[in-house]
This record gives sequence, C-alpha cells and structure tokens, in this order.
Amino acid sequence: QVQLVESGGGSVQAGGSLRLSCAASGHTSSSKCMAWFRRAPGKEREGVALIVTGRGFTYTVDSVRGRFTISQDNDKNTAYLQMNSLRPEDTGMYYCAAGDGSFMGCRLRDAEYKLWGQGTQVTVSS
Repeated sequence: QVQLVESGGGSVQAGGSLRLSCAASGHTSSSKCMAWFRRAPGKEREGVALIVTGRGFTYTVDSVRGRFTISQDNDKNTAYLQMNSLRPEDTGMYYCAAGDGSFMGCRLRDAEYKLWGQGTQVTVSS
C-alpha cells in the first residue's frame, strides 16, 4: 500500500523560503495527479498546487502563483513544493495528496484524491 510522507515544514519569517517534500513509500504510485493542500487555522482545507504526473503540467492558485512551485522527481517518487516569499497568511498545515483525477483531468478538489499524507506544519511570522 502506498503511503505519502511529507517533510520540510518549519517556522520562518516573512519573506523566507521552505521546500516541502512528499515521498511515496511502498508500492510505486501511478497516480495521475499529485497536489498540495493546506489548512490555515480556523479555515477549511484549500488546494494550493497540482501536477499532472505523466505530463508535468502544473497549476497553482492565484494566492501563491509566482511564489510557490510544484515539481516532481519520478526516480525518487517524490513531489516537492518550493515556497518562496512566504507570508504570514501562508501559515497552516500542508498536506500532499495523490489521486487519479476525473474525466476532467486533475483538479484541486479533495474528493478526487485518494491518498493523503499526515501533514507538515508551516508557520510564517511577520
């Protein structure tokens, strides 16, 4: 059974950077979609970025576009989220997820992801 394990979270000051990693362990995952979600304190979980694993197509939401970059290393079965110019509003628990998407392809919708990591905390102070 495939498991997703996130790492790389921590506490940084505004303007700083972090790189989150999501390693797939167990049987090699063949999920079409890999994504990062986050849950800020007192808010619902929201999608941040996704990558279509077979094509390398990426998408980031407006609030992080230009600052966050999602990527993958197929040889290592690992996805990454490079986060630059961090802001206090980026604070939250970050989760990676894997899924096969829908007939519409990969989207940032919780229900379309079957595998979830345990989360890694990101705290950005002003």
